[in-house]
Amino acid sequence: MPLGAADPGVASLLFELGVLLIVLGLIGRFAARIGISPIPLYLLIGLLLGEGGVVNLSIPNEFAEVGAEIGVLLLLFMLGLEYTGDELAAGVRSSLPAGIIDLVVNLTPGLLFGLFLGWSPLAALLLGGVTYISSSGVVAKVIGDLGWLGNRETPTVLSILVIEDLAMVAYLPIIGVLLADLDADRALVSLAVAIVAVAVALTGALRYGHHVSRAVSGSNDETLILTLLGIILVVAGLASEVQVSGAIGAFLVGIAISGEVADRARGMVDPLRDLFAAIFFLFFSLQIDASTLTPVLIPAISMAILTSFTKLWTGYEAARRAGVGERGRWRAGAALIARGEFSIVIAGLGVAAGIEPDLGAMAAAYVLTTAIIGPLAARFVDPLLAARERRVALGPT
Repeated sequence: MPLGAADPGVASLLFELGVLLIVLGLIGRFAARIGISPIPLYLLIGLLLGEGGVVNLSIPNEFAEVGAEIGVLLLLFMLGLEYTGDELAAGVRSSLPAGIIDLVVNLTPGLLFGLFLGWSPLAALLLGGVTYISSSGVVAKVIGDLGWLGNRETPTVLSILVIEDLAMVAYLPIIGVLLADLDADRALVSLAVAIVAVAVALTGALRYGHHVSRAVSGSNDETLILTLLGIILVVAGLASEVQVSGAIGAFLVGIAISGEVADRARGMVDPLRDLFAAIFFLFFSLQIDASTLTPVLIPAISMAILTSFTKLWTGYEAARRAGVGERGRWRAGAALIARGEFSIVIAGLGVAAGIEPDLGAMAAAYVLTTAIIGPLAARFVDPLLAARERRVALGPT
């Protein structure tokens, strides 16, 4: 059919997509008016419109999935623009002990919950991965929405996110090998390739990023945005090919861009980031069948509450080690509470292998709960701390 010709299926898709974008816009305005992040509202709307919800949208999965992936990449690219390579390297070095504490303290609850529920050790280990890693996409959106990009604790938060993503470089191949029952030689090769790929990309961003900035600096706005988006997608695609998070690739591209090019990129990419980020959060909850959540809701919420406190503590501790003040420490912990895209990927591996029937629904309910708790905790942490400080200053009445 010629481009632009009438097609009932396309017409229906365009209409539904248009209505959906208008709804997301209204939600964003409402969230801004009451002073909270729109993320929890995007997630709840997706749950209502997905399978088992009030209305089942017919938007093709391929379209929504690609849009959601671009949203995550742009979120991490914009975060990378805020920091130089030297700042990133110094932050990771200083936060490595806190990153190890983060791994132990936040993987253990999921592991123990899985064993308590009678799951196999491998299924419990997958659940531990679900509770361990914060959502880079949600955290990036929260930091941007609340204007925390310039705060002293933000480099520490980013360092923890990078350490977690790097930990996934080892975790995912190992889990893949255990699920597929591969031999040790193939497992070691897969792991080595992933680690080398991250090391090469990180070295390139830190040492040669200024060459990339210089190469695109003379472009007009149209060619600059096309070039940058192309670089982001190519790097993310190559990273995914070697079993490394595409989000890490986008973050490293942001680190590599500096100077006048970075300033221009912020203004051009910001609207695209907000559009595709909204699609990401909506698509995530659209994939959740609301009817499957009921049997696992109580253990999922219990686990979410427990691990919200463990993540709050590890963020606080990481910021304390970095010399951040009291308020910044609590902000760091609150920012890290939400889990998201990686947790769903980890659960998806187990679901595909058929090792535990309840793993997918458990992970979905857990991630949805923490993705609501996290932005709300981040929004209200400053007012709550300010109120406590006033009570202390006034003393007993």
